[in-house]
Amino acid sequence: MAGLYAYLTTETPASRRQARIGQAYRQWLALRKNPLALIGLIIVVALLLIAAFAPLIAPYDPLAQNLSQRLLPPSATHWFGTDALGRDIFSRIIHGARITLAIVVLVVISVGPVGLMIGTVAGYFGGWVDTVLMRVTDVFLAFPRLVLALAFVAVLGPGIENAVIAIACTAWPPYARVARAETLVIRNADYIAAVRLQGAGHGRIILKHVVPMCLSSVIVRTTLDMAGIILTAAGLGFLGLGAQPPLPEWGAMIATGREFIFDQWWVAAFPGLAICLVALGFNLLGDGLRDVLDAQ
Repeated sequence: MAGLYAYLTTETPASRRQARIGQAYRQWLALRKNPLALIGLIIVVALLLIAAFAPLIAPYDPLAQNLSQRLLPPSATHWFGTDALGRDIFSRIIHGARITLAIVVLVVISVGPVGLMIGTVAGYFGGWVDTVLMRVTDVFLAFPRLVLALAFVAVLGPGIENAVIAIACTAWPPYARVARAETLVIRNADYIAAVRLQGAGHGRIILKHVVPMCLSSVIVRTTLDMAGIILTAAGLGFLGLGAQPPLPEWGAMIATGREFIFDQWWVAAFPGLAICLVALGFNLLGDGLRDVLDAQ
């Protein structure tokens, strides 16, 4: 163990791989000192495990209806009660984690690279390229995300795929802004000038030297933005424009339970708590990552 610790914490790494591993280990040590960030990490990891093993965790079929057991309160048999069609709410929330995680992952892998490339290109070239790209970004930023997503879904039609496209079309501008701000600082650095003098083209400079320097800020922004993506997806589901029945999407579950909110509160309360808990977890983790990566 002493040898491994020395390998990870050495100030003179023997290879680039050792340097990367050592940096990741030091970042983990810094993150571990933040109790709120650890709570966020636990929540996010729990979400991943629940989504991966949902069929093993859920005690009932989330789509199975039993009208003889409709609107039962929480009990030892049904931990979170049942809904208006007799479906077990706990099982539906467990399976709904898969839908929520799928939406988040699809949106992030779509908007992250797009926003990163638009921001780095705008910041690197400047001039009219920067003006055009940032004015397009400003147009998207001028509208509230949920309102703009509603407009896209109204054109594309309801469904998970269209909801992902709509959220992705509205989520990329902040990534572009962050990447542009980082690039404006990096493009005048001495090492960029040295690489340019060695004959490297613009594409190579952006991809090999500018983008890696912007990644940490984009990763932090991504983690913090996941809570907003979850809320936007839940909002679309609540309005009937996201996942369609009988899929157990959390926002749609709240929508079906709002008519019973005063008498059978559990129908809408538990999906709402799930949304709040997961959004809180991503926010806490994002704050912790920001503190760690900004200190590097």
